[in-house]
Amino acid sequence: MRLTAFIFILFCCNTIQAQDTTIIIDKKKFTLTEVVVRNGFDYNTLLKQIKEDTSFYKAFKNLRIIGFTAYNDIKMLDKKGKIKASLFSKTKQERANNCRTMQVLEETTTGNFYDKNKNYHYTTAQMYASLFFTKGTVCNETNIVAGNTLSVADKKGMDKHKEQLKMLFFNPGKKIPGIPFIGGKLDLYDDAANKIYDYKLDLQEKENKLYYVLSIVPKNKLGIFRRDKVVVDEMITWFDPKTLEVAYRSYSLSYSAGVYDFDVSMEVQMTTYKGYTVPKLLRYIGNWDVMFKKRERSIFTATLFDFKEEEK
Repeated sequence: MRLTAFIFILFCCNTIQAQDTTIIIDKKKFTLTEVVVRNGFDYNTLLKQIKEDTSFYKAFKNLRIIGFTAYNDIKMLDKKGKIKASLFSKTKQERANNCRTMQVLEETTTGNFYDKNKNYHYTTAQMYASLFFTKGTVCNETNIVAGNTLSVADKKGMDKHKEQLKMLFFNPGKKIPGIPFIGGKLDLYDDAANKIYDYKLDLQEKENKLYYVLSIVPKNKLGIFRRDKVVVDEMITWFDPKTLEVAYRSYSLSYSAGVYDFDVSMEVQMTTYKGYTVPKLLRYIGNWDVMFKKRERSIFTATLFDFKEEEK
């Protein structure tokens, strides 16, 4: 009944001119579409819950405690956009007796995807492997997020950089320490960000289901002095209205700081299995360069399916 009522209101609202409403929460402006206002949601509580969301991170943690099969498609590109190295594989993760292992069922590579010792030649491939590949046998993991926040404390060198990449991936819109020039500019919820970005909460239908949709985009007229503070070009998140877990998320980030630059976009789609929210599709397009490293241009897609509970 609630879903039917929401759909009816959506159709009604399409026939009249939208009347968006601006509200202030924690000294920050949020725009609410008419359909949100008309339904009388407790949007104050809703927006605070969204701000503190950990479901996106937890969805990837859930991959550590269940089995799944995946198609992995990674392409490294040259400056003309042609493929210079690639990997396509089918992998199967199994979870049994509190441990996970992975089988490579199929694999094809081109170019210098691996070095002579079959280590990953590219940092992008290393990042992908840390998210979706299991090396050897890994035991005693959990999907607990509370008290297990990502941190660069006590990490150095490549381990620190990998942790920063995970923070950027799992917590887009949150401050990341240790990244020169932009660490604080990634925070989409502080007072400074409110002067740079517009925040809009909507209720939209996708694949015959309704979702809360929070979009965060830079303001149209920032001026030359504020434009250099923008790192997040767009972030759109679809939240399940019952659980408030992330169902879809797309975001684009770009910045140039002289010693490094990047332009990346990401799209993640979630699904549910036995009460677990897990990613089923991830698409990434990236172009980045760091001092003392070769520029990497890449496209990768992870497609996950055939999820299975742990075998006892």
